[in-house]
Parts: sequence; C-alpha cells; structure tokens
Amino acid sequence: MANDTRLYHNPRCSKSRAALELLQARGIEPEAVLYLQAPPGAGELRALLALLGLPARALLRTGEDEYAALGLADPALPEAALIEAMAAHPRLIERPIFVHRGRAVIGRPPERVLELLD
Repeated sequence: MANDTRLYHNPRCSKSRAALELLQARGIEPEAVLYLQAPPGAGELRALLALLGLPARALLRTGEDEYAALGLADPALPEAALIEAMAAHPRLIERPIFVHRGRAVIGRPPERVLELLD
C-alpha cells in the first residue's frame, strides 16, 4: 500500500465511477486499485478496516451471491473469517473505498470521498 491516495475501484460500478469523477474534478488523480483483478490480501484488508475504523462486517456486500453461499450472515463468525472471505471473494468488498493521507472512507454516496479532502 505504497500510494497514500488510492481508490479501490470497480469501473463497472456507477458509484465507483462517480467517486473517481468527483476526485478528478478537484485535481485528485488517485491510484486506481482494480481490486477485482488484483484482490487485496487479508493483511491489506485489515489495514483498510483500521483506516476506516470499521468492523469487517461493515465492508461486506450482503447482496452478493457469495454472501449467502458462504453463510456470512452468521453473527457468530469471527472477524478473521469475514476478512478471509473478502480476500478470497473480492466481489464481497464494498466499493469504492478512497484512501487519502492516512484516512479512508467508503464512497457511498460517492460524495463521501470529498470528506477526506479537507
């Protein structure tokens, strides 16, 4: 995670594209992390969660087929199991995630990315 300004981005997602456009309109050109092609490992996900200040469950996309197939709705599952599931199945990761100057935010709605530009 060398670049301190990056966007975990899915070009097929309208929210992700909108977040990128908002940043570019303000002269910010983040490193685009195409996480579906190069999934973050468990360590990178833990670091992202720490920056976000969120538990792993808050980063899960509950509407994805993998969520149900893997039984991830079970509240007894530990953080490590949820993180491993996201590392193995990156479609489960909520998007976009904007990282800037040691802070991070989930860009839903996309305007949330602007919170880190102050």
